[in-house]
Amino acid sequence: MSFTIHVTRDFDQMSTVAADVVEADIREKQQVKDEFVLGLATGNTPTGLYKHLAKAFNAGRIDAGRVRSFNLDEYVGLPGENAQQRALHPESYGYFMVSELFALLRQPFRETNVPWGTLVDQRELVEALDRHPECYRLLGTDKGKAVVVSDPVAGVLRLVKEEILDAYEKKIAAFGGIDLHVVGVGGRGHVAFHESGIPFDASPVLLVQLDDNTVANAVADGHFASVAESPRYAISMGAELVYQARTVVLMANGPRKTGPVCESVLGEVTCDVPISYGQRFVESGGRLVYVVDEAAGAELLARRAEVEARGYELVDQRDQPYQRVAELSFTRCPDSGRMG
Repeated sequence: MSFTIHVTRDFDQMSTVAADVVEADIREKQQVKDEFVLGLATGNTPTGLYKHLAKAFNAGRIDAGRVRSFNLDEYVGLPGENAQQRALHPESYGYFMVSELFALLRQPFRETNVPWGTLVDQRELVEALDRHPECYRLLGTDKGKAVVVSDPVAGVLRLVKEEILDAYEKKIAAFGGIDLHVVGVGGRGHVAFHESGIPFDASPVLLVQLDDNTVANAVADGHFASVAESPRYAISMGAELVYQARTVVLMANGPRKTGPVCESVLGEVTCDVPISYGQRFVESGGRLVYVVDEAAGAELLARRAEVEARGYELVDQRDQPYQRVAELSFTRCPDSGRMG
């Protein structure tokens, strides 16, 4: 059993501690294998970690050229006339990864992968779902649903099932699975778009029908100008696939994450809190590392005895020195034009 929970002061220290964990794992594995397979998340939470990792790669402490990455999720239904326009939309997760990590690297990763949601025209998908209700089931006890497409299907539904969902799972498996996965936490304890209430066994890679609150929040947060422009679907790794990685590093910051973080550690394993699957992962021999700030870890600190009674290690890092992310220097690489 290996489950360590690091509680840090704030976002900057959380980012530094998480980066140390990830860098150490990459360095260790690159000493014994040619390629490291890295799972990546989007969102604000890992942005500081990515800046630290870029600095480590650019300093030569770890080798970017021997890393292959797979991202957790991507929207279906971004504005755009074609797949290229959708992929280049500033709210696409591919665009996010270029901005926050890939473009900071002097040497690119061996290969990067983001779920191929931008291949799908949302209007065609909705029309196909309306025409072929016999070809899929909606699974989930809450507002967000997994759209489980059966076989055989035709047209865009076949594309989604065979060339996007199944193909992504198979490609991860073809490279030996993910060595380390960086994940964040949704406000209800969901990971990526495996939303609360979607069964763990729905599918390794999911087509998710987003609930109205998710769509409305995306507009309210300024990501999209209107509900009409906000995607209604997404492609996402399911929790079971996420937790097939050899190591999972979960990051969480802010008071909105306090409850879900505590429930995932001390509550029951339930799809109502998808990250609670981590308990099952640890029991099966996986290595789980939580790196949370003081607000997100407040309940765990208050219930430290219960955490430790389960055999989990809680490390209070709040009094340890660290270097702020804002102090890191990123300069333009003269040979590539990328930020390094």
